[in-house]
Amino acid sequence: MILPGGLWLAAFFVVPMALMVSLSLQTGNLVDGFRQTFHWQNYTYALDTYRDAFLRSLWYGLLATAACVALSYPAAYWIAFRAGRHKSTYLFLLLLPYFVSYVLRTVSWKLVLTDNGPLLGPLRDHGVLPQDFHVLDTGFAVVSGLTYNFLPFMVLPIYVALERIDPRLVEAAHDLYASRAQAFARVVLPLSLPGVLAGVIMTFAPASADYVNAEVLGGPRDTMIGNVIQAEYFDNGAYPVASALSFALMAVLLLGVFAYARALGARGARSVLDVAAGR
Repeated sequence: MILPGGLWLAAFFVVPMALMVSLSLQTGNLVDGFRQTFHWQNYTYALDTYRDAFLRSLWYGLLATAACVALSYPAAYWIAFRAGRHKSTYLFLLLLPYFVSYVLRTVSWKLVLTDNGPLLGPLRDHGVLPQDFHVLDTGFAVVSGLTYNFLPFMVLPIYVALERIDPRLVEAAHDLYASRAQAFARVVLPLSLPGVLAGVIMTFAPASADYVNAEVLGGPRDTMIGNVIQAEYFDNGAYPVASALSFALMAVLLLGVFAYARALGARGARSVLDVAAGR
């Protein structure tokens, strides 16, 4: 039964990963070709040269993840406990913009944040904002785009975790003279943490590796490691350096995932996986 899935993972994950690791240790160029020399200096060169972009990517991913948590938890809480029979409708409306292409949504976000756009233009015309104020080509614009694009990755796991909470537990907390704040802090929040942590994992990894938002919304000082990898692959033809950066980024993100799983413990890690899978 697991053979089709195993073959799929072997063909499209294990084999490409092995090829990428092998390529990251090679030397050469596009003209003369590449050959395996186990050149570990590719990693030290890549990390030393692009350390700022690497750290900036992790920082932007962390900020976007924190913003997604702050926006998603109230929305998921309201849908789970207050939306009643209209839960499916609100979830559909929340996800409706994401039926549009990822790139198109990012470009649309650029039109919203442009200096003379529908958001900043009227504020500048009425003197609320100074004329030299701008949002595009800044880190704030990149983080805003990341937050917008990856919001469903946070909302859905939190909603699933909140939906699984038995309302009778909250009622029991009130029967034991707990206030609304105490019932939330001692019942709802702990039971919803697997959803929050699943959302963090599902948001932080793709947000840190993203390059579209930095390319469309950011400036020269907002380059993320995804932009560097793209440039090394397609512009410079430096395949070993790009592969080393890709593998290093994946390793850092995997270490973060394993740290979360270890912090949660075995049962908590299984809960995170169940919530992420919608079970």
